[in-house]
Amino acid sequence: MRYPDLQLYIAGAWRQGTDTLPVLNPADESVIGELAVASRLDLDDALAAAAEGHKTWSRTAPANRAAIILKAAALMRQRVEEIAYAITLEHGKPLAQARLEVQRGCEFFEWDAAEALRAYGRVIPSGPDIRYTVLHQPIGPVAAFSPWNFPMSQPSRKIAGALAAGCSIILKAAEETPAGAIHIARAFHDAGLPPGVFNLVFGVPADISGHLIPEPPIRLVAFTGSTAVGKHLTEIAARNMKPVLMELGGHAPVIVCDDVDPVAAAEVSVMRKARNAGQVCTSPTRFFVDEKLYGAFVKTFAERAKAIRLGNGMAPDTQMGPVANHRRKSALHALVCDARAKGARLLAGGEVPDGPGYFFPLTVLADLPDDARAMREEPFGPLALINPVRSLDDAIEKANCLPFGLAAYAFTHSASNVHQLSERIEAGNLSINTLEASVAETPFGGVKESGYGREGGAEGLHHYMTVKNVSHRMTI
Repeated sequence: MRYPDLQLYIAGAWRQGTDTLPVLNPADESVIGELAVASRLDLDDALAAAAEGHKTWSRTAPANRAAIILKAAALMRQRVEEIAYAITLEHGKPLAQARLEVQRGCEFFEWDAAEALRAYGRVIPSGPDIRYTVLHQPIGPVAAFSPWNFPMSQPSRKIAGALAAGCSIILKAAEETPAGAIHIARAFHDAGLPPGVFNLVFGVPADISGHLIPEPPIRLVAFTGSTAVGKHLTEIAARNMKPVLMELGGHAPVIVCDDVDPVAAAEVSVMRKARNAGQVCTSPTRFFVDEKLYGAFVKTFAERAKAIRLGNGMAPDTQMGPVANHRRKSALHALVCDARAKGARLLAGGEVPDGPGYFFPLTVLADLPDDARAMREEPFGPLALINPVRSLDDAIEKANCLPFGLAAYAFTHSASNVHQLSERIEAGNLSINTLEASVAETPFGGVKESGYGREGGAEGLHHYMTVKNVSHRMTI
């Protein structure tokens, strides 16, 4: 296995860019590849290719679109070891987690391929000489932007939705972790996707978004990333009357009610917090634990966090790899220092290890004041914040106090608690007694400043389609 050549994919062909960017291994800071950077000419070629590709793909029968998507997904499943190896090399996550990411990405393609066959319209009851028909049609070429934290599954969500709906797409994938998108392009190329339907570019994010979004061929902007960048892209889209699909930042609360086993809840929470080194927009971060369970929960959480094995993702015993870059290390350390200065207790981690690599241990802080930066800013890393609460009402109020609303979690066995949580928690995704925020068959997205629109589930194709009403009178 080897790390792939990092080229652009435009109009069904691979090409070198006019410049390159180095891609680093976060475990040892070595250069593992040189990434092609798209020029303005490359972007114009991608726009022209997407416009032509859309003409072909939008007129392709849904069953035929689904067949190509499923063939590409099957190829990715066959290549899981090669893809996972590349993801671990560029991202740092443990190899087992990289394999699961590839499988998860394939599930998105498989689900949306099936949904392509169910994009139903409807006939509206009317008078005897007129018929009203509602059609769902592909919206047009999509400009999509995916983040670095899930190099394969995040691009998959956008590509799957666009292609299943009948749209062409230009994807600007993350420069730090490009291999996942490269492998997706390879699979679709080998599966026989018509040229121009899927185009892949890399480069300076602001330059690419500023050029692509205003151009007439682009009909939809789909983005996953920070709230600040999402707002900026939404402004560009709004000036050009383009709809958006935004999956933005979060700061997920976890409510631990007084009717559960605090040890079991803490053990599950530690393992999920360590996943992807906490670099997940849905990562459980703000823990609000009923005061009767607080001592046992905190003790177990801290003990298990200290036992998490930090290391190179290629090592079979590694449970948590490095964070993405030196900026994440510095940002996390600053949050810890701020919280401690304001009275928080450090129970595990917190110190930056010596040596190469962007390693930061799973860190546990307890008894944080509300004005600690970590309680208000998404850490996007292996940082767990644990505070006691007096009641469920208190917990819900604290959970809802931020402008974010992507994912939320709770542990309870009470039907009454579940009802209260389901009705009152302000989040697009609420998971109870599980820390899995979404799967391919469920809709995923946020409220408030965590975004707009949904990916996945039966709702996942809605934003990639437009609604047309046809009124047909039988006689003149």
